[in-house]
Amino acid sequence: MRAGFILSEVGIGLRRNLTMTFAVVVTVAISLSLLGIGLLSNSQVRVMKDYWYDKIEVSVYLCGSLSDSPSCAGGIITAQQRLEIQADLEELPVVETVYYESQSEAFDRFQERFRDSAISQNVTADQLPESFRVKLNDPTQFAVVQSAFSGRPGVDIVQDQRSILEKFFRLLNVLRDGALAIGIASVLTAALLISNTLRIAAFNRRRETNVMKLVGASSFSIQLPFVLEGVFSSVMGWGFSVGMLSSLKYVIDERIAPLLTFTNFFTWNDVWVASAYLLGTGLLVSSLASILTLRKYSKV
Repeated sequence: MRAGFILSEVGIGLRRNLTMTFAVVVTVAISLSLLGIGLLSNSQVRVMKDYWYDKIEVSVYLCGSLSDSPSCAGGIITAQQRLEIQADLEELPVVETVYYESQSEAFDRFQERFRDSAISQNVTADQLPESFRVKLNDPTQFAVVQSAFSGRPGVDIVQDQRSILEKFFRLLNVLRDGALAIGIASVLTAALLISNTLRIAAFNRRRETNVMKLVGASSFSIQLPFVLEGVFSSVMGWGFSVGMLSSLKYVIDERIAPLLTFTNFFTWNDVWVASAYLLGTGLLVSSLASILTLRKYSKV
């Protein structure tokens, strides 16, 4: 079969169904863009986890004047207890660094964080506990520190910052899953539209397909131009979706990232990887939709 004949048949089919082809391209573009946003959301969650988990610290709060936990029944921590706790922390294999924060340092940090709030005027340095801020080699090994120091005399509370971030990341995961679900549903909608468009095209060209059958053309020869029409529409829609994702990345880099400096954002490499997945998805969905539709509606 000559390539020129196939291309001419594809061109004829696209011109005959120009409105439907445009609708398919737009639908595929929107569908793949939504799916791409879901994929980039997944990349963003991963990037943020890597960024924040690397900065996570375990806070070992020491007994102060306001502590009421059972381990603080003996009163304010003594200098000897403080030295022993610090030495034991530094000996743990999972610990990377240990930083001691005095009450005055805690007060300065508190004032800096809440400098525009009325609460900063009602707190004094002696009300804030001193603590050890511990950075772990592996943030998931928090339980090692917790089991070793929780309830120890002189230790009020052992707090893992990861427990605070986990709630935030659970919310991000829900939003990510929602975006992926919407994207997948949109892709299925595009598949139905491709199927419907090809069914109409096959019906409008039933005389040509009858003639081709009578002269001995194979089913593959008859169906190939229709399949290529679906593939062409998908590739065009994919091109627009890549443009949308690239525009999103540009806006994030130029407008959002300079304002939100407390985290990292997905990279251009993530955009290209997502685009490759979208191309594969578009080609697979359009090919399957075309083949399954034509098996039923191109029979003579």
